[in-house]
Amino acid sequence: MPKKDSLTTKDALLAAAREEFAEHGVAGARVDRIAQRAGVNKERIYGYFGNKEKLFDAVIQVALDEFAAITPQPGEDPVEYVGHLFDYYQDHPELLRLLTWEGLHSRPGALPQQQWRAERCRKAVASLAARMGQEPSPEVGRTLMTLKGLAMMPMVMPQLAELLVGGRMDDPASVEAMREHVMAFARTALRDTDSKDLHQMR
Repeated sequence: MPKKDSLTTKDALLAAAREEFAEHGVAGARVDRIAQRAGVNKERIYGYFGNKEKLFDAVIQVALDEFAAITPQPGEDPVEYVGHLFDYYQDHPELLRLLTWEGLHSRPGALPQQQWRAERCRKAVASLAARMGQEPSPEVGRTLMTLKGLAMMPMVMPQLAELLVGGRMDDPASVEAMREHVMAFARTALRDTDSKDLHQMR
């Protein structure tokens, strides 16, 4: 029974921390607010995670694990992959906020779980490279980065999307139109990439 209660407390802290960090980032998050949201004493945070920064790292890992569990490899269908990412980011805006805060949070050395994250990225690049009939390379990595950027930018900067397009990203019609656009853009870009590679091989 204590083991179950302990797991429940840890999960409650991670869920509360995800909300707090998504709203305020690492620097602005407050341990006492996280504990209050979770309904536990804040000393439990230090007991489970050590400090606020390590708690943030744990939140990021859980969020990325959930993302990876239902995300196909890009090589299965790169255009559908963009659509899948778009949908996921639309439904889980906290993931983009967490990753943005992580990018803004200055720290020395490698990222937390650097090897684990690098391996996932290598697999994704290898998957896309195989689909493109190429070997994994920085160029394929740049292509994958661009596909991800297409999917996430409307949610990262909804105010810019509204100014450029004239529709809000919380309006279903605008969201659907944007989704169709980024997928069509990806389809054209990938087709042009394939044509360029074939031309270079001649």
